[in-house]
Amino acid sequence: MKQAEKKPDPQPVAEKKGIRMLLVTGLCIFVGALGVTSVIFIRTLFVLDAAPLTQEKPQGYPEDAPQKPWVPKPGAPLVSQESAGREAIRSDAELMDREVSGPPAEQPPQVRYKGMLVFVIDDAGNNLEELEPFLHFPGPLTIAVLPGLPYSVEAARRIRAAGKELFLHQPMEALGGQDPGPGAIYSGMSAETIRAVVAGNLAEIGPVAGMNNHQGSKITRDPEAMETILTLCREGGIYFLDSRTIADTVAPDVAKRLGIPIGERDVFVDNIQEKTAMIQWVEAGLHKAAQKGAAVLIGHTWSPELAATLEEIYPSLVERGYSFATFSRLMQEHP
Repeated sequence: MKQAEKKPDPQPVAEKKGIRMLLVTGLCIFVGALGVTSVIFIRTLFVLDAAPLTQEKPQGYPEDAPQKPWVPKPGAPLVSQESAGREAIRSDAELMDREVSGPPAEQPPQVRYKGMLVFVIDDAGNNLEELEPFLHFPGPLTIAVLPGLPYSVEAARRIRAAGKELFLHQPMEALGGQDPGPGAIYSGMSAETIRAVVAGNLAEIGPVAGMNNHQGSKITRDPEAMETILTLCREGGIYFLDSRTIADTVAPDVAKRLGIPIGERDVFVDNIQEKTAMIQWVEAGLHKAAQKGAAVLIGHTWSPELAATLEEIYPSLVERGYSFATFSRLMQEHP
């Protein structure tokens, strides 16, 4: 009898087929995962390329203001796909710089402009010590020098050197008969005499930007005298300021008839030479400036506290919205 032929054991074949299937399945899973990862990576690149690297600033936001880091809204995911991509390319140094910088500083509120103040300081020429504090005033001033006095020429020189505006403080006859001083204009003078007197005063302390009257309540009521004086100002290219030492001055009417712009005093600030009183008169000038756009305030070099008071209140007046100017600047902007 032939020996029966031995059949192969089917168990090892089945095991080999199972291992082969596992390998194929694992390879498929790996290829699938690699594809998904590639798609996510490519999409991330497109998102980064399309999205801006910084947050869009709201309208009116300062261009150089530091930006706050992104903060999630309550209930929102901590990191979105877009923000995750942005944060990935931001350096630690940039984020740290933003935290240190903090939010943009608040801008100071804009001060509303109230009006122009012109301070005219009369009676320079008597004393150089009295004049000196006004030369160091931080804002513009117009200073009027009397002619024919011991320090008239030097006072005029110092005023120009200090960058202040210089006026001729032209003496004129008053109704009360007070002595107006050297180089004065008196009633009854001819036009030729008035011209000669004024020309001599201008030669002494000029060049000047203008003139105003010292005393002069009698002359400023005289139409003929004022016509001669204003015509002289027009010919010399200088301004005239009516100090208004009397209420019924004819200077504005004569100037209007001649077509010559002039200025008028609004307030005397030192009729009482006390600090409290002078500040009250300055406040009256502020009210007029706010109403009209500008005000002319006249003081005197011999007021002992005037220079210090003006220097003390100057910063606060500017902060309140008032500007300081010379008389010629006033006439240029408010003819």
